[in-house]
Amino acid sequence: MPTPPTHPSTAAPWFDGFERRNFTLTGATLSARVPRSAPDGRPALLLLHGFPQTHVMWQRVAARLAQDFYLVMPDLRGYGDASKPPGLPDHSNYSKRALAQDLIELMDVLGVARFAVCGHDRGGRVAHRLALDHPGRVSQLCVIDIAPTLDMYAATDMAFARAYYHWFHLIQPAPLPETMIDGNPLPYLHHKLGGWGTGGLAQIEPAALAEYERCFVLPGTIHAICEDYRASAGIDLAHDRESRERGEKIACDTLVLWGERGVVQRLFQPLALWQAQCSATVSGYAMPAGHFIPEELPEATAAALAGFLAPPRMG
Repeated sequence: MPTPPTHPSTAAPWFDGFERRNFTLTGATLSARVPRSAPDGRPALLLLHGFPQTHVMWQRVAARLAQDFYLVMPDLRGYGDASKPPGLPDHSNYSKRALAQDLIELMDVLGVARFAVCGHDRGGRVAHRLALDHPGRVSQLCVIDIAPTLDMYAATDMAFARAYYHWFHLIQPAPLPETMIDGNPLPYLHHKLGGWGTGGLAQIEPAALAEYERCFVLPGTIHAICEDYRASAGIDLAHDRESRERGEKIACDTLVLWGERGVVQRLFQPLALWQAQCSATVSGYAMPAGHFIPEELPEATAAALAGFLAPPRMG
């Protein structure tokens, strides 16, 4: 096991005005970057990271939105400095329903009753379930570079399996994928971070990369990540099928962003697939990027979110 890099300063310039706090919730302890001040009337926006990252992926976007929004950026259960409980036999403690419940409790502690949510990658899947299970809490939804989980698995073919092989590797029974990745974790992490973007690892700032490296080799992280994917291939699909059978749809306006050089663009029709799962207005477009859009195009991502979340003009 390599020695993890030193934890970068929590007072990194791009998170000025924020503090790191730990929140002990029913099913997990989450670490989150939150404003130093209490909610003050600004619209609340919950930003959710994906695999294999942590909340620091939002740092450049947050710098552009912090003045106008009350931003909450947690490490999801199993990632970063959040707790990493062993997976249950049915993987239910890593279901997107369980992770969404973590976030409801987090926002309760912060005193935020209603909020918008934006999720990239795995965070988008948690955001999807959050909007379905708690429609009264979510005002608007944005998902970045994903199509609905059920639709992506249902359309699996050779092209998708080759491009997203990790979906099928990580769901193998423990401890096979854990043992394989743990044998040399940082090259695996670097391949994932550099292989889906436009500029490879160069698109990630050194302090952010050091944080991803530190967290990826923390005890329990690799197992937790596998459990996240095992849940998506099992209990999450059951939850999604049940929601569709009951006619449940996302009730809030939704923005869909995806990379024009990514797998979602090449193999799916993300806008149409999300429109089929929403009862409100769905808009979106491809951005000139690969998968890691918030880091490749922070200004454009922030502008897209600000425009989508802006209150309608009167008169």
